[in-house]
Amino acid sequence: MLLTIGLSPCAMAEENEQVAQISAYLTQKFGVAREKAEQISTAVTSAASKYSLPPALLLAIISIESRFKEKAKGANGATGLMQVVPSAHRRLLKNVNDLTEPTANIEVGSAILYGYMQSANGDLNAALKNYGGSKAYAEKVSLRANSFAEVVARPEDATDTAGVGACNLRWTGNGPTPVAGTAPVFTTADSCAVAIAPTGTSLLNGLIPSP
Repeated sequence: MLLTIGLSPCAMAEENEQVAQISAYLTQKFGVAREKAEQISTAVTSAASKYSLPPALLLAIISIESRFKEKAKGANGATGLMQVVPSAHRRLLKNVNDLTEPTANIEVGSAILYGYMQSANGDLNAALKNYGGSKAYAEKVSLRANSFAEVVARPEDATDTAGVGACNLRWTGNGPTPVAGTAPVFTTADSCAVAIAPTGTSLLNGLIPSP
């Protein structure tokens, strides 16, 4: 069970439901064992909330980097679900004993992406380019995030996104801020309608619009 301090019983129930949805999908689509799928799903929703990132985005990165294989190894010592490179992020690894442990890996990987976003003044395209090393990587993540959007969406998201109402958020220095009008849609924990950004807006900007 997902335990979240500071949330109402209703909010906790909704997050538990979201974790269950993601877990079931990871087991069905990627063959992840049930217990491991629950651990990954819980870590993703927790990190998404902590760093104001859509769960669909984190899931997309993990699927590309490791296909949800926590023991995955890559170039330059890249390790685990989000292929964290220890030599490049020593400061974030001071209290991490095992990067192949899903919760630790997702926490560190999300912190790295969040740091890149701060450095890029909220530009998610630039952050993903730094994370994966190329513009093509950023585009690949954006397309993959689209496929995860429905998986992490909650029932009420469909109602919100139909009218582009409460989920309208724009990324600022203080995080996602509600705005009026036809701004791309993004929500901090629900991945609200990632794929319905206005015409001419990339999916990445739909996830987290630039200022």
